[in-house]
This record gives sequence, structure tokens and C-alpha cells, in this order.
Amino acid sequence: MCRNIKTLFNFEPPATELEIRDASLQFVRKLSGFSVPSKANEAAFERAVEDVATAARVLMRSLV
Repeated sequence: MCRNIKTLFNFEPPATELEIRDASLQFVRKLSGFSVPSKANEAAFERAVEDVATAARVLMRSLV
């Protein structure tokens, strides 16, 4: 799964929100072992995707 996560930094044009979200989704899928979470885990899964995407945005803005 993580082999599909592409490098998002230092490209023109910069990474889009969709690319950041897709990479975050792949990362959370790899960590959790779920490609699709159960209803019981859906909220935690989506929250994790958003948290990872936020961290990725912060990282991308901080790199020089």
C-alpha cells in the first residue's frame, strides 16, 4: 500500500489537497490494516486521515 504514496515536496505545481489527502489515506490504511474500516471504526479512521493530512500540510509548508 505505502508504495503508492508519492513524494509531495519540491514539485511544480505544488501538491494539491487531493494528493495530500490520498497520501494520508494510504498511510492510515497501512497503519490500521484496514482498506475500509468497519462502521465502529469509521469515525476514528476518518479522524486519523484528517490528522495525518494536517500534519502533512504543516510539514510541506515548513520545508525549504
